[in-house]
Amino acid sequence: MSTYYQPRKYPASSFESMQPTDEALPVAIVGGGPIGMAAALGLAQRGIPVTIIEAADQVSFGSRAICISRHSLEAAARLGYGAELEQIVLPWVGGRSFYRDQQVLHFRMPLRDFDVRPPMINVSQSEYEQIVVDTIERNPLITLYWSASIAGILRGDDEVTLEIDTADGKRHLRARWVVAADGGRSRMRELAGLRLEGTNYEGRYVIADIHWESELPAERMVWFDPPSNPGSTIIMHKQPKNIWRIDYQLDPSEDAEIETQEEAIRARITKHLDWLQNDLPWTLEWHGFYSARALALHDFTHDRILFAGDAAHLVPIFGVRGLNSGMEDAETLAWQLAAVIHGNAEPALLQAYSVERHHAWEQNVANAGKSTLIMSPGSHGHRTTRDAVLALAVNRPEFGHLINPRQSSATHARISPLTWPVAEGVTGVLPGDPVDDRKVRVVTAAGTVDSSLNVVRGTGFAVLGVGLDADGSSALAAAAAELGAALSPESVRAVLVGGAVGGAPADVTVLDAPDLIEALGARAGEAFVIRPDGLVLCRVPVAGLSGVADALRTGTAPDGPAVPARPADALTDDEERRENVWLGLSAAIDQADESDREGFLTRLALVLGSQVGRREFEEAVAAAADTSPVRVAELTPQA
Repeated sequence: MSTYYQPRKYPASSFESMQPTDEALPVAIVGGGPIGMAAALGLAQRGIPVTIIEAADQVSFGSRAICISRHSLEAAARLGYGAELEQIVLPWVGGRSFYRDQQVLHFRMPLRDFDVRPPMINVSQSEYEQIVVDTIERNPLITLYWSASIAGILRGDDEVTLEIDTADGKRHLRARWVVAADGGRSRMRELAGLRLEGTNYEGRYVIADIHWESELPAERMVWFDPPSNPGSTIIMHKQPKNIWRIDYQLDPSEDAEIETQEEAIRARITKHLDWLQNDLPWTLEWHGFYSARALALHDFTHDRILFAGDAAHLVPIFGVRGLNSGMEDAETLAWQLAAVIHGNAEPALLQAYSVERHHAWEQNVANAGKSTLIMSPGSHGHRTTRDAVLALAVNRPEFGHLINPRQSSATHARISPLTWPVAEGVTGVLPGDPVDDRKVRVVTAAGTVDSSLNVVRGTGFAVLGVGLDADGSSALAAAAAELGAALSPESVRAVLVGGAVGGAPADVTVLDAPDLIEALGARAGEAFVIRPDGLVLCRVPVAGLSGVADALRTGTAPDGPAVPARPADALTDDEERRENVWLGLSAAIDQADESDREGFLTRLALVLGSQVGRREFEEAVAAAADTSPVRVAELTPQA
């Protein structure tokens, strides 16, 4: 029997108890999805009442964004629902890709002894959202209105008025700040007269959830041009309770309206499962449709309306960056908006949110765009090189990195106006970089206690000192107290790792974690200020901490040399060379005269071949001439 999750419906909310007309709410959030609810929890955590307006009468139905990354799990823990979420998820650490029936990639994400959580977990977005709703219902500072859709907006200097369609008729809600988190088809974006800008890719995918009691492993499995569905690309992910997510690409010539009917979906899935030699029954539980897009607003802050998640930006689904990048939006926005509302920072601080998160979108698109060119090449050149890479990777695994899905990881904020300059030559974790949670030992009077860095630093700021003597530890505690007073009620904790353990003040948490010092690349006497969203704000000598509060208040870091650019990919020289060839050759084929493509490629081979020795050229010719991977072998699939 299927265990597919059926979300519970909520009755339409009554608006009779809405706030008095002469008082504007601090914050209204439009959209009760994962991002809007995360922002609400972050604001409520900082003592700010929040009202959420949701058009639906239940959480989303279907798996949708099933892959939740390690950094989103960290955010969930900080927001108060991580432990409950982790009880129902299915962890995974890697995956495999196949060209027809031959394996061309086996990748693994980092899972190290010090990691607190797996690199990725799978869970239905529907179940994920239900856990968040249950958490919100227990929070007295958050009010969630169901079956309430936005009909209009009126913007003033100090507030925004929302016109809302409810079961009781039209109602008006006034708020000092509005967070628009109402998804890719954002009504708030439409009413504000804003448009997303960027790239629409040609790839179209049918997505489906099936209940299937298969023993195949929990990993990302991808087939390019499989014998079961020639010309297509098929992705499979296992979820909890024997639910499998299957995505498959439609050919440009296929009619999406026909191919998204249940009969067509069942036929396509049956062909693939039969090819996998399936003899187990299965049921179709849910299906949907998507196309890859890389679009964003130019700015995410528009006076008192702040955009987050898919309402602000869309990224191609490959690499699972949609929900995960939206969670970063929510955490960053929550602490920055809270600082403004509490009067601890000027509204200019919110421009940092826009700059940071737009650049995060650019980081995500840089990786997701490459994955999309492999998964759904949109031109003759990119399809030609993609197929060539797949064929070569069968026998030459060094080409496999081009097929790697480049799974979501935490983005950085090195270019943020908040990020402090760093002295030239400093290496390791730099201002703007994320700091991963990790296992640590807390030093107490009775001995050491196992914990984690995120538990130690809490939900607010942390001032982490490295290798300090007694005087340095006292200065660290004083700096944390000063910052705490300036940012109240935001929590600020002082943490010491290494140094004079016995001389630390009582309000400084002492860690026994030499591996943390190594991971940070830290030097004795340094201090790291870690933001609530896990990013490093500054890395300075302890004596340099005095200006942190003023910099946050104005939303501007001190002048100085910019933090060096952070590479998008940690590629070896050989990998970078192959990636450049793949992208450059794809564009060159597209630009070549269609009637002279063979001549162009011949001339290119002559030019490049003249730059290597005879043996290397002959080996290259042999590799390119090997057509065995291109022919479909009648072998048992390696799944």
